[in-house]
Amino acid sequence: MKVLFIGDIVGNVGRKALKENLPYLKSKYKPHVVIVNGENAAAGRGITGAIANEFFNWGVHGITLGNHTWDNKDIFDFIDDEPRMIRPANFPPGTPGRGYTVVKGEGKELAIVNLQGRTFLPALDCPFRVADEIVDELRQDHKCILVDMHAEATSEKIAMGWHLDGRASLVVGTHTHVQSNDDRILPGGTAYLTDAGMVGPRDGILGMEREAVLRKFYTQLPVRFVVDDGKWHFHGVFVEIDEATGAATRIEKIRLTEDEWRME
Repeated sequence: MKVLFIGDIVGNVGRKALKENLPYLKSKYKPHVVIVNGENAAAGRGITGAIANEFFNWGVHGITLGNHTWDNKDIFDFIDDEPRMIRPANFPPGTPGRGYTVVKGEGKELAIVNLQGRTFLPALDCPFRVADEIVDELRQDHKCILVDMHAEATSEKIAMGWHLDGRASLVVGTHTHVQSNDDRILPGGTAYLTDAGMVGPRDGILGMEREAVLRKFYTQLPVRFVVDDGKWHFHGVFVEIDEATGAATRIEKIRLTEDEWRME
C-alpha cells in the first residue's frame, strides 16, 4: 500500500497549495490513500465543513485534526456525521467526533488514528494508554495503521514512535509546522517522522504574519495572529507498506516550494 500524508494545511495559501500540488504528487507517487492534517485550514484556526468537502473533492481520503479542532464553531455541525475526519482520540469521553477510523482508497483500507501530546499542551488523557487500546483493537482486523501524533515536544513524539514500533505502519508527528529530518523505519517496521511540516505561507512564522509574531516576542503584549499571504511551501511524507505484515518498506519526505522548478 502506498500512503501520502500531508502536513498541517494553513489557511487559504495552504489550501491553494494543496489543490495545486495534489495532481502532481498523485502522478509521481501513485498513492492509494491520501491523508492531510486540517486543523489550521480555516484561517489558521480549525476547519469548516465546506473546506473538508473541498479536500475530499480534490482526492483526500481522510483528515486528522489537533488542538485547534474546536476553534471554528462550524465543526459541531458536521464532525459526528463525517467518518473520514478524526480528532485526537485522547480527548475526554463524550467529546464529539471520533479518534480513529478506517478510510478506503483505490481498493485499499488504511486505519488512521489521531492522538494529542500533553507536554506544553492542555492536559488530556494519556496518549500512550489510549494508543494501546485503539491500535491493539485495530490490529485484529487491519494490518496497515497510520498514527498522527499531534504534539509540541519532540521527545513525546519520538517516544510514541518507539512505543508503537511494530504495531503501527507509520507514526508521524504534526503541530510544530517545521519538517524534521529524522525519517526512518524503526527496527519493528514502523516508519517514523517527528514532524511532517506544514503546507502554507513560506515567509510567515509557522504560517502567521511575521510582524505580529515578532511584536508578540518583542513586547509580550496580546497580539492577534493572522495567516500570512504570499508564496507557499509544501511538506509531507510518502510511505510504502507491506500489506501482509503492516510493516513499512519505504519512507520519503516531501518538500516543495512555490516557483521551484520541477519535472512534471
